[in-house]
Amino acid sequence: MQKPAVFTVHYVLKNKLGELVDTSEGSEPLRFMLGSPGVIAGIQEAVKDRNPGDCLEVTVPPSMAYGEHNPELVRTVPRSMFEGVENLQVGMKFQTNTGDEAQIVQVVSIDGNLIKVDANHPLAGFTLYFDLEIIEKREATDDEVAAGYPLD
Repeated sequence: MQKPAVFTVHYVLKNKLGELVDTSEGSEPLRFMLGSPGVIAGIQEAVKDRNPGDCLEVTVPPSMAYGEHNPELVRTVPRSMFEGVENLQVGMKFQTNTGDEAQIVQVVSIDGNLIKVDANHPLAGFTLYFDLEIIEKREATDDEVAAGYPLD
């Protein structure tokens, strides 16, 4: 059985208006192993049959990125849930430990003692526009296959 490929990719992410959302330029490129959960499916699908030196423009729908925006993940909670937080502001992010797993929520509005929080990924529901440059492609090592991600 062939081992999965490990890709090293520089990326530029823009929104539908062409505005810069994120980039690896000036920092470390993105390194991932095909099939690993840490990278959206749309990027993995776009690069899987590509080689170093390839540059591509990729449009990734929400279904292959961070999913659709789920209104059930938007809740209004009492300000008392933020006890000890001074100067609570829209845009602040918090980790919650309700249920079985930790979840990141962002404050989206404040109405007196009612705070609306959203646990959706900030890019949920959005089509993403990437410029990708493949820097390196190699076969994963046995240790990387066992770990499920690149080790270097």
